[in-house]
Amino acid sequence: MREKQEILLRYFRLGDSQRKISRDLNLNRKTVNRYISLYKSKELLLGSDFVDALTDRPIYSSSSRRKYKLTPELTAEVTRLLAINSERVLKGQRKQQYQKVDIWEHLNSSGYSVGYSTICKLVSELENKSREAFIRQRYAPGESCEFDWGEVNIDTGSGIEKYQIAVFTSGYSNYRYAYLFKSQDTSSFQQAHVNFFSKIGGVYKVLVYDNMKVAVKRFVGPTEKEATDGLLKIATYYNFSYRFCNVRRGNEKGHVERSVEFIRRKAFSVKDSFSGLKEANKYLEDVCDRLNNQPQKRLESKSYADLFREEKPHLYSCKPAFDCSDICSLKVDKYSTVTFKTCRYSVPDNLVGKMVVARIYPCKILISYDDKIVCKHKRLSGSFEWSLKIEHYTKTLQRKPGALKGSEALFQATEELQEIYQEYFYNTPRDFINLVEYISKSNISSKNLKEQITILAPKKDSVGLLDKIKILFDREKDNKKLTPPHITSEIEKMCNMQLAEQSQFLNLNQKTMEVI
Repeated sequence: MREKQEILLRYFRLGDSQRKISRDLNLNRKTVNRYISLYKSKELLLGSDFVDALTDRPIYSSSSRRKYKLTPELTAEVTRLLAINSERVLKGQRKQQYQKVDIWEHLNSSGYSVGYSTICKLVSELENKSREAFIRQRYAPGESCEFDWGEVNIDTGSGIEKYQIAVFTSGYSNYRYAYLFKSQDTSSFQQAHVNFFSKIGGVYKVLVYDNMKVAVKRFVGPTEKEATDGLLKIATYYNFSYRFCNVRRGNEKGHVERSVEFIRRKAFSVKDSFSGLKEANKYLEDVCDRLNNQPQKRLESKSYADLFREEKPHLYSCKPAFDCSDICSLKVDKYSTVTFKTCRYSVPDNLVGKMVVARIYPCKILISYDDKIVCKHKRLSGSFEWSLKIEHYTKTLQRKPGALKGSEALFQATEELQEIYQEYFYNTPRDFINLVEYISKSNISSKNLKEQITILAPKKDSVGLLDKIKILFDREKDNKKLTPPHITSEIEKMCNMQLAEQSQFLNLNQKTMEVI
């Protein structure tokens, strides 16, 4: 553009010849002549048309250029690779197709020298795909909310582990909520909904999901999907409808797709180490509250929380919390354990060979027999792990006291209980087994037991220690029974008033006698 202006100024203002201009500016004389001729041809135009004609950027035609790199042989090879992609789609190998970068690397390794941008343009021309248009949606208050899973790697006390983050995003207000779980199973899926509905104090009319396994049981035809029992149960309980996206169309729930990445980055790029999962979820909730309360310029300084307060009256009322548990019948094996997803959980040893009912929650497992809960375990998140409680094996260990020393149940006992065994009952395992059975029935914590034993046997003398412990705790139990509970009633108040009056009367009489 500067050269074009220089040519016109020197020719029409300074009167230089085309030859001199070509020599001074080091340009081809044909180029100089073309710009001058173009100016003369546009002089008859009026106003802005004339100005535009003079200031337009020069255009060079490349239609007659020969393509030296993009040979017919190279085009044929790219066509062959695209045909292989089509065959793999028909075979169900959609994720094993050649990408553009793979085609470019294959061509370079085969002896072709061609640029990546050239291959991208050629593939687009050969595929002749039209780009998808998106339809902007307008959501009514309280109408729909989107749900999705994501993954995050954090440390909750035992090293970096993978956790699943459940994210909800409102269509109208863009209000966000997130919660961490160990796995993407049905109970976690249901618990995420319970936590969200309890948090906002209401229920959206429609929940939107992609084709996740915990929500879609199977495909019925090309577009219809059948919901899982877990989704049907919680949807029926809270009376909300649900909708599924089309296959590989994450943009149909674009709010939550963006929210997963946004919350994960805002929360765990700052902090990724916690003392436990409970602390991590509390931190995540605080981050979501902070993000929801941030003023947004495009909303005239309103926050997402402000918009949510506008749509909250349009939500369905929230019912009491849904019981998020899977129920299954399990058989107790020879180790007095039941197995759920490769992990084993101990039960009282008198149930060996019998069928028990397990209620599976996201973080715990309750096991019952004859409609009575017999034990409770923290749910294990790994594979082939054991959760054993030593009080479940007292009956067996009474007959096999020698098995106590190397038992896995003892190694999984509390630190205080292991210290008590090593320091006081190492040579008398039967007494230790009786002690475990006693504190289990009496609901005595191992920490409290350790403190009392330190007082009863400061010199670590174990002779008669078991009897001393029973006498001590039985006495405390009897004292609690003898102490009546404090009951505040009208009768008690009247009695206290009468006693106070009588006491005051006696004090007055005593003073009168002293004066006399």
